[in-house]
Amino acid sequence: MTPVLLLQVMALGLLTGLVYALVAAGLSLIFGLMDVVNFAHGQFLMLAMYAAFAVHAASGVGVALELPLVVLLLFVLGVATYRGLIARALGVATNRGMVQIFVTFGLGIFLTGAAQFVFGGDFRSIGDGMLANRSLILHGLHLPLAQVAAAVVCLLAFAALALISRTEFGRALAATREDREAVALIGIDRNRIFALGWGLGCAAVGVAGVMLVQFYYVSPNVGADFALIAYVTVALGGFGSLLGALVAGILIGEVEALTALLLEPSLKQVGMFAIYLAVLMLRPRGLFGRL
Repeated sequence: MTPVLLLQVMALGLLTGLVYALVAAGLSLIFGLMDVVNFAHGQFLMLAMYAAFAVHAASGVGVALELPLVVLLLFVLGVATYRGLIARALGVATNRGMVQIFVTFGLGIFLTGAAQFVFGGDFRSIGDGMLANRSLILHGLHLPLAQVAAAVVCLLAFAALALISRTEFGRALAATREDREAVALIGIDRNRIFALGWGLGCAAVGVAGVMLVQFYYVSPNVGADFALIAYVTVALGGFGSLLGALVAGILIGEVEALTALLLEPSLKQVGMFAIYLAVLMLRPRGLFGRL
């Protein structure tokens, strides 16, 4: 192992980790707002990837146009999911937690089957995009341009989420997170905040999906792999913490890359689960969690 090889692996781990972080950010946002775990989160990522692939295949446009279209689509889908399913699940009188679990889990199964029906089971990728098959050479390190662009966009998305938290809507989100019953007394529509929160969480995973499909394949089952990583990232960083999702995503990306180097690629997730268990044994609420 040479220093150059080690730096190369760590650089790729950082790029991958930033994408993991943004995938987890939407999940963490929804949980922090409503205490609801979205078990269809991976399927929303899969839909974003397919949407970007379909837009590219139909028009040949670049990621600059794919990104706003898909993000808007995922935002609308997130709001519609809350209005049509989650609000009803949370309105039941008994077993509310189990109902929302089964609703989101069932939605995930439905979306996977729908994607299988529409697109088939073949693996697809954008092989002729403006970012495909290009590398950025930086001090001897070869960085795939598509992954560099994905990392930059993910950082910008986190910056946008930080800016949103400073707006009136962001303060309403924070207030609803702290006491969802009391906010009604000051004129905040809780259901509206929940719906917009779901839209924002799905929009975040939409950004990740568009950038991910530029260098990764998409299939009906691709969401399951990234959903597992997202759940671990959220738990490791702390439920409801966007900063925790960012730090934990980078940490998991680095650990996964180093594990693949030291052991073998097929065992790359061993390191991820090892660090996850080690942290939770010492700090059960995660790195930045308050629960």
